[in-house]
Amino acid sequence: MESKLAQYSALAQKDKGPAFISLIPEIFAQSDPAVISKSIHTLVDTVINHDNAGLVVGRQVLSELVKALGEGAIIDNELRKRVVEDTLETVQPRIVSYEEQVNGLKFQLADLFEQEEEWSDAARVLMSTSLESGQRSISDVDKLRVYIRVVRLLLEDEESVQAETYYNRAALLIHSTTDREIILQFKLCQARISDYNRKFLEAASRYHELSYVGEIDEEERRHMLTAAVTCAVLAPAGPNRSRVLASLYRDERSADLSTYNILSKMFLDHILRPAEVKEFEQTLKPHQLAKVAISSNDRLASASNDDSYNDDNEPATSTRTGPSTVLDRAVMEHNLLASSKIYNNITFRGLGALLDLTPGAAENMARKMIEQGRLRGTIDQVDKLIWFESDREEDDAQGKAGGLGDVEAAEDTGAPFTKRWDAQIRLTAANAESIVQHLIERGLVQITASAA
Repeated sequence: MESKLAQYSALAQKDKGPAFISLIPEIFAQSDPAVISKSIHTLVDTVINHDNAGLVVGRQVLSELVKALGEGAIIDNELRKRVVEDTLETVQPRIVSYEEQVNGLKFQLADLFEQEEEWSDAARVLMSTSLESGQRSISDVDKLRVYIRVVRLLLEDEESVQAETYYNRAALLIHSTTDREIILQFKLCQARISDYNRKFLEAASRYHELSYVGEIDEEERRHMLTAAVTCAVLAPAGPNRSRVLASLYRDERSADLSTYNILSKMFLDHILRPAEVKEFEQTLKPHQLAKVAISSNDRLASASNDDSYNDDNEPATSTRTGPSTVLDRAVMEHNLLASSKIYNNITFRGLGALLDLTPGAAENMARKMIEQGRLRGTIDQVDKLIWFESDREEDDAQGKAGGLGDVEAAEDTGAPFTKRWDAQIRLTAANAESIVQHLIERGLVQITASAA
């Protein structure tokens, strides 16, 4: 090999390219992997790092080598990976002059890593490619494909922070394509990024939207529907989640999912039991089981509120001062919301027993949900009670959204303040009637028949 390289190096400049290229098939025809690897290294080093070959010849030879490797000249993936890595290392000192060929080698190396399910390694190889080169123009669509692929690979290894960086780059270029496949891949990345960032409500809506797309394989659509249900369950309890749950509950495909039981219980505002939560927990991914840090303010509020319970006869039912995981928090908030549909009021201690929290922590959670508009009610700290307010309009809206039952349509006067005034009059009249009935039952008021 060395003698041939020396012979070809002495040829005229126009003859060097074809001569060196003719060696590539001969090298790949060898049966010994070690000989192939060594010969390729010697050839590349000669044409790249020796000035007698020249830049034009070096690019021609390297382009042919990249083409031959891409066409499967080496069947053994391990040998092919070794050759590609060695070639990249050899070209590294003069990488600026061979950007196009180096990018081709890196794409092949990323494919090999992906086949071996080395997701992070494949992503890092793609991240090292030069897409903003001044030597050749790379279209926005090609850049978009690379960015989306990097996001997908990083998310496979749960590296969501770095994946979001490349997702943001892809978001700037998504308008440049009308390719349906690329757009769907981008939307899936969008849903997964929301999932990893714990924006579960947003992720559930996007997963559910993708589960209706006919171009996607049926098994994948089923997987996306399952992901939508999981994210909806983990989302913060409140009216927005109720609408998403209603949409998923009325989807006839949901009944075949393993998570349908917890979906139906959450939609119907049933209290979840520990055994059901434990079963659901086994289906979650690591990032969905992330620990939740309790802030110092919450811990202080829970501790200070618990001091007032020491004089009670009953011991505290729990020593927990807050949820420990994302799922834990979602279940506690749901059970609190579900209890508001069952009870008119509940003591701090009773709510703590229901949520497996200290009374102070239970009050703290209820206070936060009321502040955020996710729970309608008031807190009576004197009597240690939480009074729940029924939200009839929300219940009706949920029924309509879910397609469940018939909801009587009220006359639409187009005047919200008039509606509110009418509701207040009805409430006042009902309260007055209740007071009168209470007084009559106590014998404090006597009703006499009027004279004819």
